[in-house]
Amino acid sequence: MIKLLHSKSGITKFQILIEIAAHQPNVRQKEIAEKIGITPQAVSEYIKELVNEGFIESKGRVRYRITKTGVEWVLENAAEMKKYAQFVMGDIISHVSTWTAIAEKDLSKGETVYLNMKNGLLYVSPNGNTDARGVTISDAKAGEDVGVTELVGLINLETASISICKVPRVERGGSRNTDLKRLKMLSESKPYIASVGVEALISLKKIGIKPDVMFGAREAVIEAAYHGLSSVVVSIDEEVPAILSRLESENLEYELVDLTLQ
Repeated sequence: MIKLLHSKSGITKFQILIEIAAHQPNVRQKEIAEKIGITPQAVSEYIKELVNEGFIESKGRVRYRITKTGVEWVLENAAEMKKYAQFVMGDIISHVSTWTAIAEKDLSKGETVYLNMKNGLLYVSPNGNTDARGVTISDAKAGEDVGVTELVGLINLETASISICKVPRVERGGSRNTDLKRLKMLSESKPYIASVGVEALISLKKIGIKPDVMFGAREAVIEAAYHGLSSVVVSIDEEVPAILSRLESENLEYELVDLTLQ
């Protein structure tokens, strides 16, 4: 259990800090009270505590700003809550839910199977060297989809790596000014390829690679990473900052490679 959930006051302070950060510097305590379900007087007392703790600073009556310390506290607790949510969804809810997997061999209903991830997909087999196992809910032929319930153990999931390959816009040479040799080496090192921009698409085409995704690439590589699938994102330079920001918001590690020749 994360520390924030140990006390009602901790949760309330977290909520108030979020509201202040969203509406600073003009903070209406009555609106905060209505939104989180406590009295305006209680909000006032919590704000005094938050000021004393250095999480917010007062800029005059009803004018407050969250401090650097407050931001760090919010981010730390938000990260902990995200981990806790993933634990609940992955380790708790999985016990009462059915997962869909691909049968590696013919299976019978009620058979104990072992689970493992391959290229971002979940596979099950009647034998294996993983801790994760469950019970099939139906018969299935090899290669068919099969439901698995009563899951226990942890699925082995490789840490995904993401390479962001920056290529120049057409005004700066486009695919003709891209280091295709290096792009080919990077693209062949990872199983999932995303393309952002026509210049990126043509650069990949020149080295004989068809991207797995062209639209919604940012979200696609994030989903791939959560399934243990490493990826290469080939993007025009002006789209790179938005991609990096999105990856950082999910605390995903990446490398940035500039493929511009000149």
